[in-house]
Amino acid sequence: RLSRTEVKYNYYSDQERFSEIKLLILDEVDHLKYTSLEQLRNIYDQHKFGVVLIGMPGIERRISRYPQLYSRVGFLHEFKILSKDEMTFIIEHHLNQLGTEIKIDNFSDYETLNTIVRISKGNLRVLTRLFQQLERLIKINNITSIDTDLVNAAREALVTGS
Repeated sequence: RLSRTEVKYNYYSDQERFSEIKLLILDEVDHLKYTSLEQLRNIYDQHKFGVVLIGMPGIERRISRYPQLYSRVGFLHEFKILSKDEMTFIIEHHLNQLGTEIKIDNFSDYETLNTIVRISKGNLRVLTRLFQQLERLIKINNITSIDTDLVNAAREALVTGS
C-alpha cells in the first residue's frame, strides 16, 4: 500500500522530476555498483544536467572501465593535501566562525594549532569535520576558547576511515 505522498510522486514523469536539477553532486561514488553508475549515466543522457562525482583516490580507474560513462567525463581533479599556508588560512577562518582566535606567540595556542595540523594531516575534509566537532563541544560545554585537550576530544569524536 502506497502513502499519499508516494502516489502523488508517481504521477510525475521523469522529465518533471529532473527538470529543476542543474547540478547533481554525488559523494562516495566508489561505493556505487555498476548498475547504479549505469543508471546515473542514463539519467544524465536524458536530462543533461551537470554531475560531479566525488570518490576516493582510484575512482577514475574504476570509472574508466565503463566506457559508456567514462566518455562523458569532462575532467578529473585530484585534491592534494593542503599546504601550511592554506591550512593556516582555513583554520583562522574556522576560528573566526567560532568566535575565538589562536595567538601564535602564545605557546599553548601554538601547540593547539600544531595539534589541529597534525590531526588533519592537510586533509580538508578531516579539518572541516574536526571543526564541526569542536563547534559541537564548545556549544555543549559552553566553552569560550580552544585548547589542545578540546582538540583531542574533538578528534576522538571523529569517525574516520583509517
